[in-house]
Amino acid sequence: MENKKVLIGSIIFVFASFFLLIGLMVNESYKAKKMKELVLSIKTEARSARSSVPSQDYSMYKTKIGDEGREMVQVPEGPFIMGSKDGDPDEVPERQVFLKAFYLDKKEVSQEEYARFAKMTKRPLPKIEVFEDDQSKLLKPEFAAMSVTWDEAGAYCKWAGKRLPTEAEWEKAGRGEGKRKYAWGDTFISGRANANVDGSEDGYRYLAPPGLFESGRSPYGIYDMTGNVAEWVADSYDEQYYQQAPYRDPKGPEATEDLKVVRGGSWRETEHNARLSKRFTAKHWRADITIGFRCAGDLEVGDSPAAP
Repeated sequence: MENKKVLIGSIIFVFASFFLLIGLMVNESYKAKKMKELVLSIKTEARSARSSVPSQDYSMYKTKIGDEGREMVQVPEGPFIMGSKDGDPDEVPERQVFLKAFYLDKKEVSQEEYARFAKMTKRPLPKIEVFEDDQSKLLKPEFAAMSVTWDEAGAYCKWAGKRLPTEAEWEKAGRGEGKRKYAWGDTFISGRANANVDGSEDGYRYLAPPGLFESGRSPYGIYDMTGNVAEWVADSYDEQYYQQAPYRDPKGPEATEDLKVVRGGSWRETEHNARLSKRFTAKHWRADITIGFRCAGDLEVGDSPAAP
């Protein structure tokens, strides 16, 4: 009789343990489902923020395809306001500058595009020197190219039949003819750019694919002039250059030092540093996970300039 009670107790214990295990599995599955729904919800909200503003019509601005197959936008000839009286000391004076028409890449160069250039020219791929997190989170073919030096960026543009934009060209392409602080206006709006101190409100903690933020395009329809990666421009850096820069087509000071200019706040910058008038400086050999580039080009014979 005693053995029978032990057997029955053992059977009950086994079944109870089995059902308890099933219950725990169901509970964990439920929690995992809820977590997945939460993640999807966050991503959906981020996508909604990027597309909440109706798409503007940029068809009045001419485009062309560069030698390497990337789309460029023609920025029309004319004056614009460069610099800022409310920014940093090297942004003054705020002044009017006149530029002839030029082309600028619609999007930043991606890692896949840079890798194609590196393969064809037998160059090494960029290396990430410093990054506390998993490097694979930055190394995706669709993400913006980064850890590229000024010399390497210039070499890519030359290979593509282009050049790096001047500092003035870059700023006009981002601001248009007005004084806007960011590509879309004067107020920083989360979800219109991949920026703001490692935040993930835009759906990306680090880099993002170029051309993703539709509502953050510049007045000429150019993507990512605010955020994602900061961008090399052709100019050497001089803190006082604006005070003696020419009115027409300024190209920067004589290259007496190895300091170059970087423009556009990256994915890790504050709102202040994401302003279109903000100037950064870096040694031409610096390779940083926050710095990428895009290329510019001159109008060719037969090109008709777009109306301003």
